[in-house]
Amino acid sequence: MAVKANRERDIKITFYVKQRELEFIKKKMAIAKIKNMSGYIRKMACDGYILNVNFDDFKELFAKIGRISGNVNQIAKRVNSTNKLYQDDVDEIKSRMEDVWRLVNSLLSEIKKAG
Repeated sequence: MAVKANRERDIKITFYVKQRELEFIKKKMAIAKIKNMSGYIRKMACDGYILNVNFDDFKELFAKIGRISGNVNQIAKRVNSTNKLYQDDVDEIKSRMEDVWRLVNSLLSEIKKAG
């Protein structure tokens, strides 16, 4: 096939995909509302990015949330049995929640840097 003399893009790139990869590309194109596969692939190759996430920080976050949940359950049992809520219990939960929010803000900051 002859290349048009005034073609803006005059270099052709060809690559192969598996059937399931093609179906995946088509699904992503539909989500992006792009019908031209060449345009979609060119846009993704030039402007797309790969995000590698270290889930170790998320494990720490989930562990902290789990500990808070356990504390809240213990406090709820104590309140239900004694009808008393102690300020120390409230302060401990607040302190642990501050730790969680610091970690969440740190993670969000890292995600923003990556984007």
